[in-house]
Amino acid sequence: MAKATKTTEDFTFMDDMPRPRLKKLIVKNFRCLGNTPVEIELDDIVVLVGANNVGKSSILKAYEVVMSDGSKKGELTIEDFPNNQINPEKLPEIELHTVVFDNRVGEKWLTKIANGYLVKERWSWSDIGKPTRRGWNTEINDWDAASFPFGPANIANKRRPEPHKVDAFSDPEEQAKEIKKLLMTAISERVKSMQSSEDRNEYHELLDQSILLQRKIIDETKDQIDVANKSLTILINQVFPDYVVNFEAQPEGTLDLGLFKWHSNLKMGPAGGFLSPVDKQGSGARRTLLWTALKYIAETNRKGKSESEIQRPYLLLIDEPEICLHPSAIREACKVLYDLPLSGNWQVMVTTHSPIFIDFSRDNTTIVKVERNTEGNIEGTTVFRPDKVKFEDSDKKNLKLLNACDPYVAEFFFGGKVIIVEGDTEYTAFNYVRQEKPEKYRNVHIIRARGKATIISLVKILNHFGTSYSILHDSDTPRTKDNARANPAWTNNQRIKDSLVGLPDSISVRLLASIPNFELAYFRQQAVSEKPYNALETISSDPTKFNIIESLLDCLINHESKTPESCLEWEDLDELQNSVELFFN
Repeated sequence: MAKATKTTEDFTFMDDMPRPRLKKLIVKNFRCLGNTPVEIELDDIVVLVGANNVGKSSILKAYEVVMSDGSKKGELTIEDFPNNQINPEKLPEIELHTVVFDNRVGEKWLTKIANGYLVKERWSWSDIGKPTRRGWNTEINDWDAASFPFGPANIANKRRPEPHKVDAFSDPEEQAKEIKKLLMTAISERVKSMQSSEDRNEYHELLDQSILLQRKIIDETKDQIDVANKSLTILINQVFPDYVVNFEAQPEGTLDLGLFKWHSNLKMGPAGGFLSPVDKQGSGARRTLLWTALKYIAETNRKGKSESEIQRPYLLLIDEPEICLHPSAIREACKVLYDLPLSGNWQVMVTTHSPIFIDFSRDNTTIVKVERNTEGNIEGTTVFRPDKVKFEDSDKKNLKLLNACDPYVAEFFFGGKVIIVEGDTEYTAFNYVRQEKPEKYRNVHIIRARGKATIISLVKILNHFGTSYSILHDSDTPRTKDNARANPAWTNNQRIKDSLVGLPDSISVRLLASIPNFELAYFRQQAVSEKPYNALETISSDPTKFNIIESLLDCLINHESKTPESCLEWEDLDELQNSVELFFN
């Protein structure tokens, strides 16, 4: 067990340094995570997806543990060791890579990168209890045997983003405590960022324990709290009509070198009725109030402050945010998460089983798939980063509209065979087949693109994701029905084909076209309106047509299966045009 390091070294020189940002978290031999390191690249927002019991929550816990270094929360119990055993060959290790923007940390700890300096730290446990902390020494190109950057734990922890962890099933009192902590963070930031130099001077005098100025600042802060209460009440009314929120902050008589201490109460209830503490509310109300607090932070502490202002960065660690939320609140919760980093001071790491919390149209998101491989080891694979996909503006627009129409479009990130279809008719028909034969098609995800242009945008994501998939689209015709002009839908056929050029051998794609459209190809009739309903009526009442659609679905799943009549696996536009002409002749 490591002993605490005593030091008399002065680390106050780091107090005015720009605040750092997390770059990477690496975890091994911690709880269910095994000897193969799980690496998480950190962005503004990191979304961890994967099956149950593959270690997503353990990854969140790992950061909280190392940020609790020096306290009981930073100590491990036997339950934190793999299989509840202390195996010298498989000891827990947690590694943090932090980007700093000042070389005063010490040259031997710094690796120069494009936007600052990289500092690496590692915590390891040889037994239950406290860890041994080490820093990566660039002068010897190895872990330092006796030292580390940033100073002792109580000082070093302040140099990294402060964690705010929200578990999936928190104890009511713990959850209430975290909500109050979040609100106190927001209000404290507002107090610190008083704009006039007079206010700032008075604030610093307050830190020197001026009783008179304490009263003045308390009065000024009360206005901020009143504003917060009004904002929180408006937001909570969107889910709980006619409820009010009352956050009561009461300063102590003594001051420390930070902001003044608070005894705070957070209550909620019907307007004009009894307000009860938040820990006495139902789980849904507590979760909604949590999102309300986060939204308040996102909207009030936006960027725009002076670059010289020193602020502590934060990392929100939230486990399964969809739990206990009313359907109308889930989309709002997603927006809150993505807006939070716009304040410039937050990073977010979230685990989820809901595709609603994946928004392709945002620039600040990394999606990491956590899964158990064939050898039984847990791996973390970055499957989506916007900067790697190289979206065009039209792609972002398409995906934003698709996200609004179909919040479950990202379901393919959670595993299974992936099929992209052009529209609602194909989607409805295939879903009916799946409903009739659920065991056969239980692991199939059908993505409804709602247009050929969006197929191209989705293909970019799937290519980056590295999964095999199939595409079914209408061939359409080279010219419009009246033969007056070129058909834009035909032009998109080539664009779809071009998006499949240069794929690695590991990705298998089957591109199929219905000649000339889904209804004519498989039903031999053209529906003028209510196409999805007509398709459903047709295959539910006609076994022959059902079998055709089933065989079509089968050949989209198995790339070696034979395609039905009027379905073409095509390579070039001339081949497609010849098939269209043959159909009509």
